[in-house]
Amino acid sequence: MIRTAAALLALFALAPAASAQETPEWSLAIHGGAGTLLRENMTPEQEAEYRAAMQAALDAGAKVLAEGGSAMDAVEAAIVRLEDDPKFNAGRGAVFTWEGTNEMDASVMDGSNRAAGAVAGVGTVRHPIRLARAVMDDGRHVFLSGDGAEQFAGEKGLEIVPPEWFATEHRRRQLEEMKAKNLSALDVEFKFGTVGAVARDRQGHLAAGTSTGGMTGKRWGRIGDSPVIGAGTYADDRACAVSATGWGEFFIRAGVAHAICDRMLLAGEGVQQAADTVMADVAQMGGDGGVIAVSKDGEAVFSFNTPGMYRARANSSGMSEVAIFAED
Repeated sequence: MIRTAAALLALFALAPAASAQETPEWSLAIHGGAGTLLRENMTPEQEAEYRAAMQAALDAGAKVLAEGGSAMDAVEAAIVRLEDDPKFNAGRGAVFTWEGTNEMDASVMDGSNRAAGAVAGVGTVRHPIRLARAVMDDGRHVFLSGDGAEQFAGEKGLEIVPPEWFATEHRRRQLEEMKAKNLSALDVEFKFGTVGAVARDRQGHLAAGTSTGGMTGKRWGRIGDSPVIGAGTYADDRACAVSATGWGEFFIRAGVAHAICDRMLLAGEGVQQAADTVMADVAQMGGDGGVIAVSKDGEAVFSFNTPGMYRARANSSGMSEVAIFAED
């Protein structure tokens, strides 16, 4: 999976950049994972299904913003749609751990006050992103895990489902193949299946959220970057909101989401430059993946060093687009 820096930087150039425009009233970007997504490996029917799923999630978030709702509500609305779609590795359709269970992680952050909430290792909460938000709204803690997070979800009245609700045969076969052939998670998934959203609302506030099932065959309670504030998720009204998807260990080590906002605040970089610079750093370390980001001025961008990333963006100026492959 490790590529040369030159090849990775060449892929950056293929990520579409937002065109210069006046500040939109609202802006939204979402992702459904990055990885070895090649047109020749996907049937037209599969591509159409993924594009439709991304469009539905984008429309759900955009509707909130168009009606004057908050960035946080829009982020939640978009991610809930993706968590319910078994095509994505978050909520229903989450990958299996080595032991054959589904353990999900999620986080949210509000750029207006830098409040945040995160959960890890939950297995009965239908929408982990709503649990992460409940942690944030409660305010006493930022990060809950395992049984404690499940208990908190019950006390907050969140929807609880049996563990079997998350399981799909496709993901079970991936685990079986991984064990039988002694493969890595990337050999059976071909992508980092995290979902996320970032938004700017009409009031100029930013928000970010990320949700995942982790990596196929993960062991020992492994936690990636998705629920780690500053690595997989970050939002600050002074700079940007970021959601990441990729090889979590590298994104944690680089503090990817926070580093992008930091470069905008301290170095005065634009959101695309900051995202590309940080992703180049991840690449040099040997990590793969991508980010979505929206600036305080509503510019929504993507940066990734993989052959593709499920991604989409929309704003009040009329933009509404979905892309999968690097050349899109």
